[in-house]
Amino acid sequence: MIWTVAPEPYDSPVAAALWRAYYTEVSDRWYLLHEGRRTDPDELEREIAAQPGTELAPRRGRLLVARYGGEPVGTAGVRLLDGTTAELKRVFLRESMRGKGGAALLVGAAEDAARALGAGRIVLDTRGDLVEARALYARLGYAETEPYNDDPYAEHWFTKHLT
Repeated sequence: MIWTVAPEPYDSPVAAALWRAYYTEVSDRWYLLHEGRRTDPDELEREIAAQPGTELAPRRGRLLVARYGGEPVGTAGVRLLDGTTAELKRVFLRESMRGKGGAALLVGAAEDAARALGAGRIVLDTRGDLVEARALYARLGYAETEPYNDDPYAEHWFTKHLT
């Protein structure tokens, strides 16, 4: 099987399905850890609808979709925060695809997209319980840094110079 990564409209059916899978996983993980339950379905629908991904639309952003053997299995997005800094968003691979090299490929493609947007630096935030994500970012050369936003769920912030 072959990996491919290509831009995808943030509002395509493929992007919507992957966003739903991503958000369901991270939300359920948080609620199971903190409250011993899965996300309430109504809350899940509200949050998915409230974050459609418009910030990942071209000119100031990009959404990338990874396909394995032609099947869409993951995403990564970037958006410009200012003229030289991009933010990495929505890095996700379906669980069955993890451990096959797709995450590094997606992040690398997102870094290339950030460079194409004019960024010389990329930042991201993540939660403490997403230990796999934190390990991935460290392995790919991201360094923990001071907070750059006030996201209530963010517990770790990373940066990487793209030059």
